[in-house]
Amino acid sequence: MTRPRRDVSKLAGLLTIAAEAGRPVSTVVTSLPVTLLSPGAGQPRRDFDPVKLEQLTSSIREHGVLQPLLVRSVGDRYEIVAGERRWRAAQAAGIQDVPVLVREIDAEQAQQFALIENLQRENLNAIDEVDAKLALVALTLGLSPVAARNRLTQMLRERRSEQPSEQQEALEQLFSVLGETWTSFTKNKLRILNWPPAVLKAVRAGLPFTVAGVIVTATPGMQADLIEQAQAGAGREALRKIVRETRVKSSALKIERSRVASVLLSETWFRRLDAKRQQALQDWLDRMPESLKEALAEGDL
Repeated sequence: MTRPRRDVSKLAGLLTIAAEAGRPVSTVVTSLPVTLLSPGAGQPRRDFDPVKLEQLTSSIREHGVLQPLLVRSVGDRYEIVAGERRWRAAQAAGIQDVPVLVREIDAEQAQQFALIENLQRENLNAIDEVDAKLALVALTLGLSPVAARNRLTQMLRERRSEQPSEQQEALEQLFSVLGETWTSFTKNKLRILNWPPAVLKAVRAGLPFTVAGVIVTATPGMQADLIEQAQAGAGREALRKIVRETRVKSSALKIERSRVASVLLSETWFRRLDAKRQQALQDWLDRMPESLKEALAEGDL
């Protein structure tokens, strides 16, 4: 069955609207009460930094809203396509009316624009960037985000042995607008969605993507400590060194454990021990770490 293909050329029109939304407020003749506006359903940004939001609130309190919000009419209300942070800050500053650009765009175009507008911001964290681009891929291919993710991986394999398909061409157009290639996105960034929740949470809080990429190569037991060190200022190279040294120690410990286990399992070695040495062995076993005792008691070994 042929999947519906979206018209990627519409993105150029949406980018023109984006430019309009960034013009000074003097070019806008419409203002609306903040009570008539609602957040857009397609807003890709999940987190609004409270410190930066307070800074924006202070600025709006002093200077007013300097850039208009982009909105669309939905019934007797207006949905925010771009500018939710300004809307939130305006309310916090006690502003009753805000400047707006009202555009007749449908729900899908609104979602596309919100995604593109957020992707153009430098402070978008890596996870929201990946989610936003994946959502654009899903809209372009007419799939759900989960299906789009699987399709991207499949297309990457097909690309090596087949002629470019219509879907590949559509993605090339889409990612040319985004300043990236779909193959690079699939190979290098899409994997972030498989990262452990603790690492994803840290990235949302501002942990750089490249630093997080080092942390996820460590064992799960190390990751929380590495996140703390990264948040305290440790750089990528310092973290990489810790991971590398830990692997070396772990490898040496694994070899030592194997040797100890081999000796303990040797009946010939045990029979050669006199009573005094057997008692010493028993005393040593009695002092084993609690974690080992618990594992033995639970039958994990």
